[in-house]
Formats: sequence, C-alpha cells, structure tokens
Amino acid sequence: MNDFGEKLRTLRKRRGLTLRQLAPLLGVQYSFVGKMERGEKVPNTAMVLKIATFFEVSTDQLMRDQLELE
Repeated sequence: MNDFGEKLRTLRKRRGLTLRQLAPLLGVQYSFVGKMERGEKVPNTAMVLKIATFFEVSTDQLMRDQLELE
C-alpha cells in the first residue's frame, strides 16, 4: 500500500463505513471522499489532520508512501 487514497479506503472499510457515512463525520461531501480515495483530489493539511485524528493514525502513516498502516 503506497498512496493516501488506498490508505483512506482501507481505514474506512476497517471501520465498516461507507463513503456516505464517513463524509459527514469529516465535514465534506461523500463525492469528495471518493475522489480522495481514487487520487483525484488531494486533501489540504486541515483535512489530513482531521482524517488522522478520526482514524487514530499519524499523519506520517497517511502521507508517507513508505510507511504502512498497522
């Protein structure tokens, strides 16, 4: 696993959440979450922090290609 979108999808599915369920928890539209997962949109710093906090992972784990999720 080496990109942000794949990591986001993995974390979302581990929690058993759909795009529509996760989106309001992050304060965005579900289509934006889908686009982040597909690599079509890059989240800003505030969104990366929000995602990391929600899923209880480090920002490094999310953003650095060489770091895997546990």
